[in-house]
Amino acid sequence: MEKTLSRNKAHEVALFAIYDVLTYSQAKLPAPIEDIVSGLTEKSFADSDFFVKEMVLAMVKHYQEIIPIFEKNMRKWTFDRLNLLEQALLLLAYCQSYYSVEKTDKAIIINVSVELAKKYLSDNDYKFVNAILDKVLA
Repeated sequence: MEKTLSRNKAHEVALFAIYDVLTYSQAKLPAPIEDIVSGLTEKSFADSDFFVKEMVLAMVKHYQEIIPIFEKNMRKWTFDRLNLLEQALLLLAYCQSYYSVEKTDKAIIINVSVELAKKYLSDNDYKFVNAILDKVLA
């Protein structure tokens, strides 16, 4: 039986997968989602962690409806002005809150997002992540 990713590792892999999809999109190229997920998990797409696949596919499916929700909660700022990793982090949190089959409390999602922001974004970006997710997540 295959060992699944720890929840923390699954969040990181989902974050990087979403980032990769956004990078392809910014370059106006089709994103090879199965190859991205397989490359990051080092397993076939079918055998990859369910959470990772669920989050990436939810982001791709709902991207156009998610962005306006963030933008209406950003004063004098637009979503596309954020760096791609910050966008990926916000999208991951939103998708986990609204599209995951496993329901997770808002406070936990925000806490995980803040920890990822502290690890991968600039020094004070975690404060923005915390504030915007507090407004956007129900």
